[in-house]
Amino acid sequence: MSLPSDAPDAAPAGAPESPPSVQWTDPQRRLAFEAWLASLPTELGLQPQSLRLASADASFRRYLRIDGQQGSLVIMDAPPDKENSQPFVQIAALMQKAGLRVPQVLAWAQQDGFLLLTDLGQHTVLQSMDLSASPPLAPYLEAVDMLVRWQLASQAGVLPAYDEPLLRRELELYPQWYIAQHLKVTLDSKQRAILDDAFTRIVQDNLRWPSVYVHRDFMPRNLMVSPQGMGLLDFQDAVYGPITYDIASLMRDAFVSWDEEFCLDVTVRYWQKARKAGLPVGDDFGSFYQAVEWMGLQRHLKIAGIFARLTLRDGKPQYLADTPRFIHYIRSTCSRYMALKPLLRLVESLEGIEVPSAFAFGRQ
Repeated sequence: MSLPSDAPDAAPAGAPESPPSVQWTDPQRRLAFEAWLASLPTELGLQPQSLRLASADASFRRYLRIDGQQGSLVIMDAPPDKENSQPFVQIAALMQKAGLRVPQVLAWAQQDGFLLLTDLGQHTVLQSMDLSASPPLAPYLEAVDMLVRWQLASQAGVLPAYDEPLLRRELELYPQWYIAQHLKVTLDSKQRAILDDAFTRIVQDNLRWPSVYVHRDFMPRNLMVSPQGMGLLDFQDAVYGPITYDIASLMRDAFVSWDEEFCLDVTVRYWQKARKAGLPVGDDFGSFYQAVEWMGLQRHLKIAGIFARLTLRDGKPQYLADTPRFIHYIRSTCSRYMALKPLLRLVESLEGIEVPSAFAFGRQ
């Protein structure tokens, strides 16, 4: 998802660095790339021999690094028949205007899907964390400040609406790809009815909250560490939707989990800053936090489906390794709300999780 986090591990200390070479499966695309690279302004001082793979994306995009006059730059390789680069360029401009640090577009071959970008660095916030230690508060607070700035810039009609049809299409990824394709389970009519009822409740709860700009993958894996201030990547799918989404994404991360106390702490700090800034987060934190949980539930049902699709359709099995995290999030949220108990029982049944009855006696 983010640029550096899919890159290979660094070479051992003392070993010479050996960046992955750039391979092309389409000779015509390689020729188009070489012609575009040669056409870029000479004052950039680009060094074609330094070209190396930086990372692959969960989509069909990939990123390359190249050295230039002022240091390294990044090239996005986004085949136009598979990826539309227009939203990336549009949203990068929106975020820069909002005061966020994002890659600057230096050149764009729209017809071929090649972009030359400034380089925000090689280390994500996630990579900088010691996951065995206490949660690091400072980067999360910096992320909260960034999120508030982004939301304050919101205007209706600029980005696609995160509306009911889109929310429902995302939720359908769970039965379509995770249940049917990954688990190999065909839901009966009663199970499908439980799922449909839960989806309706989740969507209705999500849409109770006012809309703002939504990054849609706002998490440490897409936040960059830099002396110039935190940077932000992977924003091309941004939409205009529920204000609860990005804070749910930040604190219910697809790749790292923290305890409930820390998640509450950061979420209430966000809520206080957002409320002070005039953002529509309401006057009752309890109500807001419940909405964040329900928004997070929508997100994790969706991600379970997406990660199954990445494995089964796109040949990227590494993403499904985080499936237990999603199932834990889903079960934890469902267990707290009576209206979601049928969904909880369905998920546990599908996962083969046996939960002892409260009235069961232990073995003697």
